[in-house]
Amino acid sequence: MTYQPSVILLTGGAGFLGRHVQKEIHARWGKSVSIILPERPGDDLRDRATCERLLHGIDTVIHLAARVGGIGYNQEHPAELFYDNAMMGIQLMDAAYRQGIKKFLIAGTVCAYPKFTPVPFREDDLWNGYPEETNAPYGLAKRMLLVQAQAYRKQYGWNAIYLLPVNLYGPEDEFDPASSHVIPALIRKMVEAREAHESIVELWGTGKASRDFCFVRDAAEALVLALEQYDGPEPVNIGNGSEILVSDLAQTIKRLVGYQGEFRWNTQKPDGQPRRSLDVSRAERLFGFRASTPFEDGLRETIHWFEQARSENLL
Repeated sequence: MTYQPSVILLTGGAGFLGRHVQKEIHARWGKSVSIILPERPGDDLRDRATCERLLHGIDTVIHLAARVGGIGYNQEHPAELFYDNAMMGIQLMDAAYRQGIKKFLIAGTVCAYPKFTPVPFREDDLWNGYPEETNAPYGLAKRMLLVQAQAYRKQYGWNAIYLLPVNLYGPEDEFDPASSHVIPALIRKMVEAREAHESIVELWGTGKASRDFCFVRDAAEALVLALEQYDGPEPVNIGNGSEILVSDLAQTIKRLVGYQGEFRWNTQKPDGQPRRSLDVSRAERLFGFRASTPFEDGLRETIHWFEQARSENLL
């Protein structure tokens, strides 16, 4: 039987993925499901009393809240990334169990995988090594939430599920250079370089790393499908199941943006994890999810959103 929530606490609901998850919930269940967002100034999920207060009247939790950023941000804030992400999840999950929440969905991260995981990444490889150093504190904090979910299921029979989304992109992404991930960072750099008629854009790393990207609306669909149809203990990858070199990604965005200049790769900057591409067969088998948005279509929509938001001074 499928699961239908009544009142969902959606942490991180005002964030990039959270806004799209809200839309997907409304599209699937309409007004029969209420969504509660932590939105008071003092709603700090690291605080136990806050978690307990937010859970009153809730039957389901989707935990998306995270402190997160790109490689540069990860290098500058490792302690905060570990503490904040671990404590938010640990406090909220324990409070949810003790208050009788029926189902708890955790969005983990592809950064939890070992640095040299064989491609495509399979969920069974999650514990076969240490994550890539620049994002290890964040990745390990998120990996601990899988341990907690499985422990609570084993001891208490509690229904907590854990998903592993790959790098997401799409409209409403974070385009701040200080914290953005690779796709919004590249889009912003090339749009600004095009408008300024710059002949060279500097990019981090060697361009030889690879990534798997999932359009944000596809990821939102996956989360809601899992909430509705999946009740198992095993982590489940959420991705597109394809791999692209960062250098090829840069060339694709260059073409779509219409930038005519050249790249200068700053090899003194880190590449991050050498390769990322997920085996997504478990998600399709367990709850019928397969990403459907063609990559270039998603990039075009993301570029259009950024340019429009920028022209309206919304960024």
